Amino acid sequence: MTTSTVFPALPDEARLWLVAFSQPVEAARLAPEMEALLGRWRHKGVQYQGAWTLLEGRVLAVAEPTLASQPSGCAIDGMLRGVRQLAERLGLDLQDVQDVMARLPEGLHTFQRGELEARLADGTLGAATPLLDLTLLTVGDLRSGRFERPLSTTWIGRKYLRPASHPA
Repeated sequence: MTTSTVFPALPDEARLWLVAFSQPVEAARLAPEMEALLGRWRHKGVQYQGAWTLLEGRVLAVAEPTLASQPSGCAIDGMLRGVRQLAERLGLDLQDVQDVMARLPEGLHTFQRGELEARLADGTLGAATPLLDLTLLTVGDLRSGRFERPLSTTWIGRKYLRPASHPA
């Protein structure tokens, strides 16, 4: 599944949450728990119409159309707490939200933020290395190709890549 076709029934404005597992997981393993969680996702009498999919075999994407225009922090916190609980029940570890996921030749790799400068210096990461952006806010962001971008176009590139100096 390409990200341009995810959540076909939802508008681009639908709110999105991306949560990464530390290891690959089969969608079929998550399905009963996720269906139950989203089926009971309600707050103050509002039943949310959440949908989910698994990206890259490791990134859980949850989307919901009404929370974009009528946000409820309690409803969002409840859903994310439910995701943490289902991961625990299934014996799965969630990736730290501060970690960075990069696509290397051997596959997806996770780096702690504190090691980014060293990995750039040793050549493990470079300006063209694709990174997965788990901070996207809408389904439209996901569909438009912003999920995977070259390191140079991210905050990491802005912080750590030095512009080449040109002789005068």
